[in-house]
Amino acid sequence: MIEKIVILALYAIMILVVGFIGMRKTKSFHDFFLGGGNVGPWFSAFSYATAYFSAVVFIGFAGKIGWGFGFSGVWIGVFNALVGVLAVWHFLGWRIHKMSREMGVATLSEYLEKRYGSPFMKLFTSVSIFVFLVPYSAAVFIGLSYLFTSSFPLLQYWQAVVFMGVFTAFYIVMGGYKSMSLIDTLFGMIMVGGVILMLYFTLGSAGGLGAISNMLSTIDTKLAAPVGPPGIWPLFSLIFLTSVAPFAMPQLLQKFYAIKDKRSIRIGMVVSTVFSLLIGCTAYFIGSTSRVFLSAESHPELFADGVPIFDALMPQLLIEVIPDSLFIIILLLLLSASMSTLAALILISSSSLAKDFYAGFINKEVSDKKLTLLMRGGSVFFIIVSMGIALAKPDTIVAILGISWGAIGSAFLGPFIWGLFTKKANKAGAISSMVAGLTVCIVLYLLGMSSPEAGTLGMVTSFAVNPIVSNLSAKLSTKPKKAKENVV
Repeated sequence: MIEKIVILALYAIMILVVGFIGMRKTKSFHDFFLGGGNVGPWFSAFSYATAYFSAVVFIGFAGKIGWGFGFSGVWIGVFNALVGVLAVWHFLGWRIHKMSREMGVATLSEYLEKRYGSPFMKLFTSVSIFVFLVPYSAAVFIGLSYLFTSSFPLLQYWQAVVFMGVFTAFYIVMGGYKSMSLIDTLFGMIMVGGVILMLYFTLGSAGGLGAISNMLSTIDTKLAAPVGPPGIWPLFSLIFLTSVAPFAMPQLLQKFYAIKDKRSIRIGMVVSTVFSLLIGCTAYFIGSTSRVFLSAESHPELFADGVPIFDALMPQLLIEVIPDSLFIIILLLLLSASMSTLAALILISSSSLAKDFYAGFINKEVSDKKLTLLMRGGSVFFIIVSMGIALAKPDTIVAILGISWGAIGSAFLGPFIWGLFTKKANKAGAISSMVAGLTVCIVLYLLGMSSPEAGTLGMVTSFAVNPIVSNLSAKLSTKPKKAKENVV
């Protein structure tokens, strides 16, 4: 126990040092939010990938999906890397970087306002980002707090939530993106070492891949099949949600506003893809072994009326397979993954309040110094709200993350992608796709559909509606003009 506390203390000191370094280099809002727009490939790659994967994946998703889907859950990790990382970097990276320079924008809200000439879209976007990223942040707090309470029995859940909130606020408020990009690279290295250890000891404890496959087949043959027991549609919706939503997730797209140049994008694309394949596939594979190591008979405290407490599965599984002397490394892995994600969410959400809402609608002449101060204050406010939700523990991590990602993707996928790739997309199509996609997602979820499925259908709606309405509105707007010309 003492060794764990000492290592955590050293880890905390390292982060605080990086925070102070970032604070000394942060002279303006541009520095605080985008690192001066001069972030290199390795920093950008690790910043993107570590923001993508957090304790939400390792604790919530790996636990619930691994238990229900078995080996087929690994497909999520594969597609996350190939679509959510490789394709995003390849198709969007340079376009976003170039667009941000040409249009002079720093946020998704600003881009949508200028691209479509719609202040309404800027307001709608800034409010949506804050509202729907709060539960995502809360899910990260929940996942990490479960792990801390499992690792330190004397630590209560609320204490873990408060500790994480205060600590994250301290280092992100000090240095902003400069601190975040540097510390994310260190976090990424810790995560690589941690997942390799995690994979090694999991395979060793179970007797190898063949033994795990045989045990899962004994429980249910579909657990070792390409498609798990729930079926193809639930699996597809999870893959689609977690792999396609990054095309419209503001905390991930921000990395391309800040990156240095085209060469950095090429290098960053390869580095982040390899990293994501290792992290994502390992997380979901280890989640699939939960049925091998845990059962209602051996661990009754993890079950309620025969149903697993999904968010508690992975912390217990890791305690089972990782030697106590090395468990601190796994704790640092999940702490690193979570803090990088939290930092990205905090930065984007505070910008939606300070830059997009306040500077966009209330005081357009706000000074750079005051804007940076507002960003720091907004970061603290966002953390407090997220901690409040985390303390309430409203639902499973998968459900919370699903509705958060689903809502953001449903609102922004259509207007952002079509706006970036074609000049034919217009304001009518963009607003229609934004409202229709978000409405479909929220209504289906409220009617009882799972959040990944509701999010998938919402994103498909958003993507389909924009070109349809844009074309129809363009044709309707030309008819009166043509009619008048014919009369003359």
